[in-house]
Amino acid sequence: MSGLIALDWGTSSLRAMRMGEDGVILETRRQPWGIRQLPAGGFAVALDAVTQGWPSLARIASGMIGSRSGWREVAYLDLPAGADQLAAALDTRDGLTIVPGLRNARGPDVMRGEETQVIGLMALHKAAADATVLLPGTHSKWVSLRQGSVVDFCTLMTGELFALLREHSILGVGVDASVTAGDGDAFLDGVRQARDSGAAGAFSRLFATRARMLDGALKPASIPDYLSGLLIGEEFRSMQADQRMRSDQPLWLIGDAALCNRYRLAAAEFSIELAPAVDDTAAAGLWWLARAANLLDVTTPISASGASS
Repeated sequence: MSGLIALDWGTSSLRAMRMGEDGVILETRRQPWGIRQLPAGGFAVALDAVTQGWPSLARIASGMIGSRSGWREVAYLDLPAGADQLAAALDTRDGLTIVPGLRNARGPDVMRGEETQVIGLMALHKAAADATVLLPGTHSKWVSLRQGSVVDFCTLMTGELFALLREHSILGVGVDASVTAGDGDAFLDGVRQARDSGAAGAFSRLFATRARMLDGALKPASIPDYLSGLLIGEEFRSMQADQRMRSDQPLWLIGDAALCNRYRLAAAEFSIELAPAVDDTAAAGLWWLARAANLLDVTTPISASGASS
């Protein structure tokens, strides 16, 4: 039987995808079994449980599963690196193939999991092979691609900083923890404050969040949106100032639709053109790498729909 079991195995969750011989996802299973909260018995038990009842197929995983705290550590691949280099460096042992992460000597900086999403993006959209890709999240990644190779990337801890400031700083005092995003004007105000902060950057305006609330210019319930805008705006400001990432072509977004929409709104304030957002490319990336490494019995190309053609 041809096909693949593709695993997106991160810090807090495990997603298993059974793919048919044409690359179409036939079934997806999710468990809260990231590398930090495994069931009794550890990694092997988690893998057996999440794939129970599925046929015996090649298994390939990307993400923190290959980190020092994962199932087994797989060495980072230094830049520049593309799909062919990643496929050649796959680590196959004990019935599981693990994708190596990437290391950028400039920084230094590292990634695990995002490289597979980038490979998937290029498999689905050839135009992304020479572009900048943004993967928003807890640790946002800005990735520079040249002729299908990752030549540079930068990590910004935007999501984690937002959580720390909201939950553990004076800026979150008086804000109801149950408040969710909803004030679009406050978000855009924060973006513009970051955009116009000049060389000092948005951190020079963080405490003004508190002052604005005390002055009555910012409602306590609007603080999360304002902070979100300020921090996301700082991502764009700092990346433009650094001039490391390509700006002569549309920026590609990969990630959660709601979060990508926030980045889309912020990009407009910086006059940055965006390509259509792509929700999830991990499966396409895992399929491409497995096929390149001869883990499959089929050689069908991937179409823009995520299936093979």
